[in-house]
This record gives sequence, structure tokens and C-alpha cells, in this order.
Amino acid sequence: MLLPLVLLFIAVPIAELAVIIQVGQAIGVWWTIGLLLADSILGAMLMRAQGRAAWRRFNEAVQAGRVPAREVLDGALVIFGGALLLTPGFLTDILGLILLIPPSRALVRRILARRLTLRVVTGASRPPRASDVEGTAVDVDPDRIEHRREAP
Repeated sequence: MLLPLVLLFIAVPIAELAVIIQVGQAIGVWWTIGLLLADSILGAMLMRAQGRAAWRRFNEAVQAGRVPAREVLDGALVIFGGALLLTPGFLTDILGLILLIPPSRALVRRILARRLTLRVVTGASRPPRASDVEGTAVDVDPDRIEHRREAP
């Protein structure tokens, strides 16, 4: 649990800063700031459009009487992608675009669905615990239990 937090709060911001500095040196500070602002604005617009489409598909699935599992996962990926695009930085913007563009989002959704299904069905990601016991259970009729006396 510690490694993902270290990556999220330390490694990603350092990598973002390094990329921003490199881009700033290549094209200039003002162009870099303009590019970051432009991709945030375009990302917000793309998130809005994709979010509406995901919401429409969700409503269609509900009205058709089927479970909207795919649509819910799509909506979550759109929200997450939009949040990444609004975060300043080029690396998070690339990941955000991957989650917002429908073909690449479908690929990510397929991978996530497969991993989540495996996790739910087999519990594969959960390490075994000492309290886990494999075995069988048998119903016992209380009237048929023999009571044994122990010798004193």
C-alpha cells in the first residue's frame, strides 16, 4: 500500500516537473504555460462531451432493463480522465486523453473489467490469511447427537 502512495505523491509530481522543465526549455516558458492551459480547457470540453455520451448510454441501458456495468465503468473512466487532464502536467494529460478517447478507453475498460472479474471471482489479489480455512460443512441434527461422559 505504501508504494502506490509514494508513486502518486512523490514520483509523479517529480516526473511532471521534469517534463514541464524540458518542454519549457525547448519551446519557452510562455508557450509551455499556454499549452498547459489549452490542454486543460480542451480536456474539460472533451470530458463534458464524453461524460454526456456515457450518461446517455447509461440511461439507455437502464431503460432497456439491463445492468449498466459497462456504462458505469465508462463513466468512472471519463471522470478520472477528466481529472487527470485538469491536473497540470503533460504526463497526466496523456493518461487523461487515453481515458477520454473512446477507442483507448474501451481497451482500458476491457483490461479493468478482466482484472476486476478475476479479483471478485477468485480473490486472486487477496493474500491468504491465517484465518482462512478450506473445508466442508455438514448440517447436524441436534436430536441425534450422542453425549459422551468423560471419565473422572
